[in-house]
Amino acid sequence: MYPTSQARSGYDANAVRTERGTEYALFAQITARLKALDESDRAGFPVLAAAVTDNQRLWGVLAEDLMSDANQLPIGLRAQLVSLAEFVRKHSHAVLRGRGQVEVLIDINTAIMKGLRGNLETAA
Repeated sequence: MYPTSQARSGYDANAVRTERGTEYALFAQITARLKALDESDRAGFPVLAAAVTDNQRLWGVLAEDLMSDANQLPIGLRAQLVSLAEFVRKHSHAVLRGRGQVEVLIDINTAIMKGLRGNLETAA
């Protein structure tokens, strides 16, 4: 995964962090925004749309990086994560149409964060 410098600058990430640390911080920031949403508040739809769109954008950048020949993750893991990115894209559209739950995106992001945290702890 480990997003490109485009993702780091696009999300105003701290350049001092490791790439995994940067990914974790981005997921944490966006996931916190998703958790703060009240899906039943119709007036809050613009906030929901912005958070879901930012999450989708993060996953899009990650998918692009995962498909790069320069990505160092094992091919099988890359393929699984690209499939997950595609699911996030489709589910995000469902959420925006009122046919999906934000909780699904939160659960996926949380699982990814746990994986990144595990990697961060073993790298330390």
